[in-house]
Amino acid sequence: MAPARFHGETIDRARMQAIVAAHPRAARFDECSFEHGDFSRLDMDGFQFDQCAVAGSQWLAASLEETQWSRCRGAGADFTSAQLSDSRFEHCDLNNSHWRRSTLSSVQFLGCKLTGAQLQEAGGWLLSFRDCLLVSADLRGLSFRKSTLCGNDFSEADVAGCDFRDAVFEGGSLRNVQARLARFDGADLRDTDISGLNVMDAKHFRKARISHAQAAAAMAAFGLIVG
Repeated sequence: MAPARFHGETIDRARMQAIVAAHPRAARFDECSFEHGDFSRLDMDGFQFDQCAVAGSQWLAASLEETQWSRCRGAGADFTSAQLSDSRFEHCDLNNSHWRRSTLSSVQFLGCKLTGAQLQEAGGWLLSFRDCLLVSADLRGLSFRKSTLCGNDFSEADVAGCDFRDAVFEGGSLRNVQARLARFDGADLRDTDISGLNVMDAKHFRKARISHAQAAAAMAAFGLIVG
């Protein structure tokens, strides 16, 4: 069934409730505004959002599984406890957004801005980021085990307790991350910036792979010179 299309509208909660009732799982929004609206606990599974403004909006405990978000502007949007499994966010501005306790199984973030985003306690398997800005984001406790992480900037992010075991980093940065109790066993870190990361902690970096240049820099941080 082709989705009902809405273009250039300002959507508030009452309008969304009417759309949900009339078009379950089959609505597409193009260049619509949801800014500062409250859409908490509504069932919007399968909806599509393209070039929409969602800054400051609230989606608390909403059902948003299999949704598609493209080129949306959502600084400060709140997805706390939302169900987002199998959703896709592409080239969205989601700086300072909130995702605590949300379900993010098989969610994809592609080319998104997530600086300062709060993703602690988010749950789910196969969460993926590619070419994303995650500077100063709170990612505590997330699992990236056996993931391939391409072009992501985690600079100064809080990755305490994260599981990066056997992950492969292709480009990007881990510069000055807060990595207390994070696990990097078996991770391939050769192609990413690890400045400020204590790879000498054998307990959490067992069999991790780093380049000769990275090893020299790590040793220099402890006052040792590699000859």
